[in-house]
Amino acid sequence: MAGEILGFVGVGRMGGPMASRLLDAGYRLCVYDLSEAATAPLVARGAELAASPAEVASAADIVLVSLPTPDVVRQVVLGGNGGIINGSKVRLLIDLSTTGPTVATEVAAQLAERRIGWVDAPVSGGVTGAKAGTLAVMVSCPKPALQEIEPVLKIFGQLFYTGGKPGLAQSAKLANNLLAATAIVATSEAMAMGVKAGLDARVLIDIINASSGRNSATQDKFPRAVLPGTFDFGFTTALSYKDVRLCIEEAEAMGIPMVVGAAVRQMLAVTKARFGGDSDFTFVAKVLEEWAGVEIRG
Repeated sequence: MAGEILGFVGVGRMGGPMASRLLDAGYRLCVYDLSEAATAPLVARGAELAASPAEVASAADIVLVSLPTPDVVRQVVLGGNGGIINGSKVRLLIDLSTTGPTVATEVAAQLAERRIGWVDAPVSGGVTGAKAGTLAVMVSCPKPALQEIEPVLKIFGQLFYTGGKPGLAQSAKLANNLLAATAIVATSEAMAMGVKAGLDARVLIDIINASSGRNSATQDKFPRAVLPGTFDFGFTTALSYKDVRLCIEEAEAMGIPMVVGAAVRQMLAVTKARFGGDSDFTFVAKVLEEWAGVEIRG
């Protein structure tokens, strides 16, 4: 498949590095993004710039999208004459976004009416993983589609096939992101308590990582972004809040209460209100620092 033209809509913080990896692998790209700054590096490397998502879908059989919210996915795919659904060439759409199973099912059904296939392929691993090609790529789609797109998706990282039903991979992604956010919140509380008691933050992190409390926050996010005081892990509070909110809403629709998840959502809402949606989601720790009157530093 390398050498054929692929479409890519949404080449920002996550989509940009993934699109760049496709160029590295020898694919030709037709790209679109609202931000000229996002598309410029790809165009400089030979990507074709489209004027709309529909134009991308008229240039490529396979179109990938990496977008921030379910509403944006719905608008870009289905909206008006400029939506991907109105492209003249597209036959397969790969959604790398965290869209949620409800919207994924809705959009997949409308695309099917136009004989356009839908692939859920949400990714986990952040900007670092997108650049390095080490993302976890969760996939739900019919098996024939999987066989066709597998070489493309493997450029981004490790594939996990969840089944053929639209939205299955989205459910897996929401479950993962709920746990990732929960780890940040709970670790921030534990670290604030320990530091206020007089423990050195780095010693406490080392103890936790050698013990049963270790998690993704203690092993990665705190050493990389909280203990140095940089708070720059690379995932915004607004996106983390959106993912946790989506997860709780989907769970409640299935009759599954999420008591802990609701508390995590509230902590992200507090963080967003205090530091803004564009803040890094590790700013949750700064909320705890302010409340406890300590700095969680090494």
